[in-house]
Parts: sequence; C-alpha cells; structure tokens
Amino acid sequence: MHDLPAAFLEAMQGQLGDEFEAFCASYAQEALRGVRLNPRKQPSHLQPEGLGAAVPWCRDGYYLSMDSRCGLQVLHEAGAWYLQEPSAMLPAAVLDVQPGETVLDLCAAPGGKTTQLAAAMQGQGLLVTNEIVPKRAQILSRNVERMGVSNALVVSADPSQLARKWPEAFDAVLVDAPCSGEGMFRRHPETREEWSAESVRGCCARQREILDQAAQMVRGGGRLVYSTCTMNRSENEENVEWFLKAHPDFVLDPFLLPGVDGKAGYYTCYPHRIRGEGQFAARFVRREGDSRPIAAPSRCPDEKNVRSAMEKAVHAVPHSLSMLGSTIFTLPGCPDLNGVRVLRAGVHLGEVRKGIFTPDHAWAVCDCPPDVERVEISEEEAIRYLQGETVQMHEEHKGYVLPTFDGLPLGWGKVTGLVMKNHYPKGLRRLVDHS
Repeated sequence: MHDLPAAFLEAMQGQLGDEFEAFCASYAQEALRGVRLNPRKQPSHLQPEGLGAAVPWCRDGYYLSMDSRCGLQVLHEAGAWYLQEPSAMLPAAVLDVQPGETVLDLCAAPGGKTTQLAAAMQGQGLLVTNEIVPKRAQILSRNVERMGVSNALVVSADPSQLARKWPEAFDAVLVDAPCSGEGMFRRHPETREEWSAESVRGCCARQREILDQAAQMVRGGGRLVYSTCTMNRSENEENVEWFLKAHPDFVLDPFLLPGVDGKAGYYTCYPHRIRGEGQFAARFVRREGDSRPIAAPSRCPDEKNVRSAMEKAVHAVPHSLSMLGSTIFTLPGCPDLNGVRVLRAGVHLGEVRKGIFTPDHAWAVCDCPPDVERVEISEEEAIRYLQGETVQMHEEHKGYVLPTFDGLPLGWGKVTGLVMKNHYPKGLRRLVDHS
C-alpha cells in the first residue's frame, strides 16, 4: 500500500479500526465497472456487451465486465445505456425523485446522476441540471441529449446565482459536490498523486459554500442529498454535522436500500464492504419554509408561421413551443430564464429560416420522438450513418425520416428516392464497434 498517500492511510486506519486490513486488501483487487440501462429507450433485443449482475441499490443498474466495449456500440450512441460506476448510482437512488417533481442537480457534469434522476421522473416534472464549468456543462448537455431526456433544463451558473433566482423552488436537490476524490484511488490510480491533506481542507470549505446555497433552494418539506466520491470524515460526516448546526430547519432523513443501510441518514461506501468504489451520501429533509412555483409563462414569437413551417416538414408539432435564441424548443413548466446561461431547454426541436424548418438532432433521439416515418437499418448501415455517410434505401421514401437500429432512432435522415442524406451532427460523428 506504499503508493497510497500516508496521511490518507492514517485517516482510514482511525476510521475503520479492525476493518483497515480488509480495506487495504481491496486495493489489490480490480476496480468495478457498471452500466445503467435507460428505461425510456429500451431496444428490442440487444444488450450491452459484458452485462453482469444487477447493482442492488439501483434500478436498471448492472455490473459490467472490465473488457466490455459497450461504450462503442451503436446503441450506446442511441442512448440505450450509460456507463456509470456502481457506487456512483447511489446518490440519485437516495434522493428518490418522483414523476412530476421539480428537481435540481446542482453539480451535475458529466451527467450520470442527472440522467438517472431523469429516468426516475419518467419525463414528468422539471429537472434543472447545472454545471458551473462551461466545458463540462457542454458534456453534460450532450449526455442529456443522448439519453433522450425531454424535461431537463441544462444551465451553467454559480450556485449563488441560482439560489437568488429560484429560492425555495425545488422538491428535491442533489449536491454531488467537488471533492478530494479518494473514491477514485482504485479506479484511477493517478488521482493518488493529486491528493493532499490541504486539498481535503480546501474541498471541505467549498462544499460548505455549495451546501449553503443549495439549502436556500429546497422548499418546505423538500429533500436534499449531499454526496461525495471520497471517504474521509472531514468532507463527509463532519460536513453533515456542520450543516445541521448551520441549518436547524433541516434534519437527517433515514433511508434503506438493498445493500445500503442509511438508517442514520447517511452512508459511506467502502470498497471492502460493497461491490463498488468509495462514495458517501447523506439525505436531509427541510422541516420549514415556503414553496415558490418555478414555472413562468413562455411563448414562441410568430408561433403561427413557425408551426406552419414545422408541419410542412414533420407534420405533428408539440402543443407547447418556446424560443431560445433561434432554436425552437418545448419544455412545459419552463421557468424564467433571464440572466441564466442556458445550454439546453427541454427538447430542441429545430430552427425556421426563411420559412423552412430544419429539425434538431435532439428531437429525433428524445424519449418522445416525432411521429414521422421510421426506417430500420442494419448494424453496418447504422455504423456508416454514425460516421456521417449516406445510406442506400431498399424502397422509396420522401422527406425527413428517422433511421432506427433495433427500434431506437439514431437521428434524422432526409430521403430522396433511394438515398438517405445524413443529418447526424458532424460534432458527434465517431467510430463504433459491431455489437
């Protein structure tokens, strides 16, 4: 264990006592991989390569073989699954969101927990998902799109800005806070060199700032889950104790999941105790406070002409239309967006320029795709499509279609005669493997 930081080992020995030897031995074992299936995008028969046993605490979560290449399969690009470490599936499960709730994921990139929350919400309610770092926010937005989430608002803002804009607005808030990353020591050994006692202290201070802002956004009776991917008491239990003193209107809220005993209101995943990496989660409930509706009226300028252009191209048009710059989107219950940097609002439907509608990729791959003709293509054709090539049709079609593989839309195509022109976004094109 000489390659683990000495100060880290000393802290773990104090925390674990007689379990310390077993804890150390776990680092000689292979890290665990996981995958979460998307219940809103179920293929007809294909599964991720290397799928293993179910993750006990996460519906739709499974262990994955270390040599699996399912991240390169066609259906990964279609949003049928999300690669996620098993312990990382715990915080969203603890938050236990319900369809129709108003939910905030405050530190959300790259999007694993956001898309897990979205799956539980089943397309109902509003999911605000935030990442303060712009480049990471773009990755978050892409994963929200790929997984087909239709009810998410992706923003990039400091938590203090959101707290001022949307106080006491959320039924459930997840704070998966930036941390010292001890839980990644086995999976990513290079992180061991970046760890220091000073980084722990710095993370602890930042976590408290974020928790202060998050508390302001929880409505009376609402829930707050604080999580980290680290194991030291400073960032975990001691922050819980601090939070309860600083916010006496919150109390710990016990939880119990298969394989996870959160009767105290919090739980630490240690790699020698569970089949997963290091993770911590605590759940609070707010006893007092108000509830302020977040929804605001939204409209689409020139809606009549916009609808007319859309109907010529794709026929069926959603009932609710709004505008974000030049992009037409639909997000029932969308809040006021003034002053907030928005990357994605609900489903981006497309743009109208000079009376002609061009559909957006997000509409094709969302969990409520448009009612247009679907064309099932082979795996070879799907791979070529994802690389930006045209696809030869076996019978004549006309206009916009949705090329599908194993029943799942991959994006847009526009057919003339027996040739489908590729509308898969250039920035997403990549090499994929055969299933």
